[in-house]
Amino acid sequence: MRTQQRILKFILWGNWILLGILGLAGLVFAPFDFTKGIIAGGLIVTINFHMLYRTLKKSLTPPCLASHNVVLVKYYVRFILSGIVIFIMISSGFVHPLGLFVGLSIVVASILLATLGEIKKHIFKEAV
Repeated sequence: MRTQQRILKFILWGNWILLGILGLAGLVFAPFDFTKGIIAGGLIVTINFHMLYRTLKKSLTPPCLASHNVVLVKYYVRFILSGIVIFIMISSGFVHPLGLFVGLSIVVASILLATLGEIKKHIFKEAV
């Protein structure tokens, strides 16, 4: 269980750190619309990830177990709202679509980094 908690903590903090790094890199190296896309996409996906974490934690804690239908409804409502926000941002020309794609990939990148970190720990643990 400690490994799972460590990975989750890394992902939760890694999302915000990657968002900050990519946002600053976008400000320095990319056009402003591209940077707005990175920041907007990163905020959407990071907030969604935190809300999913909170929903699952509340639903799976023993004193008040929730139905899986409630969890699914909340998930799909967030999914649809995110889709509407993304559609509005792209169709109004507020953000660059490629920048938005980069921003929306932040959680995936942080999960990948957490996985690679754990693999590295297990490999070097075996070597010692």
